Amino acid sequence: MSVTRAPIAIALDTNEINTAKEWATLTSPQISTMKLGLEFFTRFGISGVSDVMELAHGAQLFLDLKLHDIPNTVAGAASSVAGLAPTYLTVHASGGAAMISAAAQALPQTRITAVTVLTSLAPDDLARMGFPSDISMLVKSLAISAVDAGARAIVCSPQEVGMLREVLPREIHLLTPGVRPAGSAQDDQERVSTPAEAFAHGADLVVIGRPITSLWNPHSPHLMSEGLAEIISGLE
Repeated sequence: MSVTRAPIAIALDTNEINTAKEWATLTSPQISTMKLGLEFFTRFGISGVSDVMELAHGAQLFLDLKLHDIPNTVAGAASSVAGLAPTYLTVHASGGAAMISAAAQALPQTRITAVTVLTSLAPDDLARMGFPSDISMLVKSLAISAVDAGARAIVCSPQEVGMLREVLPREIHLLTPGVRPAGSAQDDQERVSTPAEAFAHGADLVVIGRPITSLWNPHSPHLMSEGLAEIISGLE
């Protein structure tokens, strides 16, 4: 596995654009993907994302907006970010086949990425909302339906990725948030594993945020670089 472009997406979860730019500049030579999500996008929009990606050394863009609306609205939203040429754009798998298909048709060059069950949810949470508490079966059914509708990537926790790798075509990318290096705090994630475990079970890309970004010190940027290098070394 290359240490220069490890298959890691750093979650640039900040509402400070200069901080996002610094994180992207510092980490992109080592990892493949920048993940920008709702917190950043609702404040800085398309121009903010573009500004960050200009400093990302050609890294992929994972635009994590988790769209969930009627098909026409989602198609319009997907079309509106076409100029960013995201490698991945997330929609909620629970939005249904027509919605996912509309997004895929609007952005045919992008891997429309269906989010199955958020990694912050546990079985008790699902039961209270009236969903089946068997997370694995729910993830499986949502993922298969999404792929049939045109999704070309799936977001699931590391605990379900092995199951999905067995039932989905190999060309479908599996993206796993809820990844924590050994010894890291679990934070608000419920279904977690280490990066090495996620890859061993078939993940194509792991999402890591706070275990990297919490190391940021503008006066000592080497601390973040060293922490990331340690995480990458654990993948080899």
